[in-house]
Amino acid sequence: MAEEEPFLIDVPCCARPPTLKFARSDNPIWTENKARLIERYIHFFVYITKHGTYIDGFSGPQREGRDDLWAAKLVLEDRPTRIRHFFLFEKSPRKVKRLKALKQAQLVRKKGECKRDIHIYPGDCNQNILQMLKDYPIKDKEATFALLDQRTFECDWATVIALANHKKAGHKIEIFYFLAQGWIDRSVKAKRKNKAADMRRWWGNDGWDAFFRLKREDRREHFRKRFIDELGYKHAYAFAIYDKKDGGKTMYWMIHATDHDEAPKLMNRAYRQALNLKGKAIQAELIPIESAPAS
Repeated sequence: MAEEEPFLIDVPCCARPPTLKFARSDNPIWTENKARLIERYIHFFVYITKHGTYIDGFSGPQREGRDDLWAAKLVLEDRPTRIRHFFLFEKSPRKVKRLKALKQAQLVRKKGECKRDIHIYPGDCNQNILQMLKDYPIKDKEATFALLDQRTFECDWATVIALANHKKAGHKIEIFYFLAQGWIDRSVKAKRKNKAADMRRWWGNDGWDAFFRLKREDRREHFRKRFIDELGYKHAYAFAIYDKKDGGKTMYWMIHATDHDEAPKLMNRAYRQALNLKGKAIQAELIPIESAPAS
């Protein structure tokens, strides 16, 4: 008997007000759609807020010749322009050049478009994000979204903590955090030099070793709960990102952490548009199937 597929969204198991469970979609998000999903969600996010700040820790294009997979480009080119502040981080000098060209193309403002500032930070995002938060402190009422689309272990947990705890009031900075799944065991086994120190930076403490002793299917839930238990987010959902259009192997878990109660509704709309799904052809994708009391 085939293993039962998990729900697309997992509802946090914690002492919170009643939340919603969601049915898994028959049309899974795969790697070709993830940038579109991010862009569509942020489109709806700022449609409500009417303003915003966008932070992208790994903002260069992920694949040459496929600008449709480049999240930062899709977000910058989204219309109407509502996000006013962009902070783009990238380590690769070649990708930094692409970001600078992208910025230059956006400096030409059309009639009715808001004035925007775009900051590009070459180098390690873990150091530069901390410096950016000091140089450009984000106001408590500023709607802010941070994309941490790492390959495997590039994003330090201290960086996530800094973003989550930056605001002193109001809603926290929303985070999309990518947790590798398809190759993460091979990657951790392949590490030799400075392995313990590197893994400690990624995990935040020495608990990384116990994490990798968990069954693969249990890691998603364990990591997702960190955003609630350690970082104090009200909601945290884990989305499977598959390697092909009809499902297949899970390559990433995309963890969305937010304090906004409207976020599940926005994600519902973003999901539909990311896959260009219409009408009743979808079977209960992200549709609430029952109220779930907090445990």
